[in-house]
Amino acid sequence: MNLVYDVIMRKYIYLLFISITSVFILSACASQAVYRQSSSPLKSVNSVDLNRYLGTWYEIYRLPNRFESIDCVTVSAQYALRDDGHVSVLNTCLKKDGPKVAKGIAKAVPGSNNSQLKVSFFRPFYGDYWVIDLAEDYSWVLVGEPAGKYFWILARQKQLDPKLEEALLQKAEKLGYQRKDLIKPTNKL
Repeated sequence: MNLVYDVIMRKYIYLLFISITSVFILSACASQAVYRQSSSPLKSVNSVDLNRYLGTWYEIYRLPNRFESIDCVTVSAQYALRDDGHVSVLNTCLKKDGPKVAKGIAKAVPGSNNSQLKVSFFRPFYGDYWVIDLAEDYSWVLVGEPAGKYFWILARQKQLDPKLEEALLQKAEKLGYQRKDLIKPTNKL
């Protein structure tokens, strides 16, 4: 009789733990501020060649978010194709006291021609990752999501020519992102 009771209690505790964890994660996701100020719906580019998109990208600007510390000096994202056709994601935040690494997975949204991805660092929860503007030579990209909570300007190099950087900031403003909200890593230790 005690064995049956123990099994039932373990299942109950497990389900309670999963429920509390899910509520905590969902509330954390919901608490992210909305920064995009536009009545026009956000659109992704027509298509992305994943093979050209793979590799290393450096963060030039980002909106504040709870998973990137303000003291990140250099932020990079490395994308690689997995055997199952999905994309592995390795985000690195370099701080004065060392790197902070996050590993994830990205899946293309069916019908988006790879311009819209679902990314997860804590499965089974996925977030939107939309390529909203992209250089023809894949040297820079603007990434966002439809709710206006997240936004990045990424490039293949740690720093951009000032004229290109200004042009990308203007593109961001036309999409409804305010320059004053954007954070720029120093890329220096």
